[in-house]
Amino acid sequence: MGNASSMLTQYDIEEVQEHCNYLFSQQEIVALYNRFCQLDRTAKGFISSDEFLSIPEFSLNPLSQRLLKMVDGLNFKDFVAFLSAFSPQATPQQKVELIFKVYDVDGKGRVTFKDLLEVLRDLTGSFMSEEQREKVLGQVLEEAGYSRESSLYLEDFMKVLSKAGLKMEVEVPVD
Repeated sequence: MGNASSMLTQYDIEEVQEHCNYLFSQQEIVALYNRFCQLDRTAKGFISSDEFLSIPEFSLNPLSQRLLKMVDGLNFKDFVAFLSAFSPQATPQQKVELIFKVYDVDGKGRVTFKDLLEVLRDLTGSFMSEEQREKVLGQVLEEAGYSRESSLYLEDFMKVLSKAGLKMEVEVPVD
């Protein structure tokens, strides 16, 4: 399975299924493998950031640069594990954990007002002024029981987002 151009064996499929907590069927894993091989244009066994950016939905995402830090250099097994957070069978906790990693800019296991502001800046671009972003973010934190000085840890993030009814799903087309 190290070489992207090789064929998946039944053992490989089962190993990948176990690695992604059985959130994808065997048929979906084969479809994902075919897509992985298409993206891995040089057949080196992993996908580079440039190859990820060839996916229109990915490149158009305002958070694509943050996501690139998480996905650059993924092998097939880790590619499927990353996508598993988008599976309809993924738990809200699995989805929030991925979002938390996107917001945790410095990777220290906490999200600060500054981190949230950076992500909001990426999402809103020139549509909001810095002052508007700070005001909105301050109000959202206050309504959730936090202040600008608060650091949100994963548990806090779960509490705030659990009420949001997340819809993070990707459909894996299988032929």
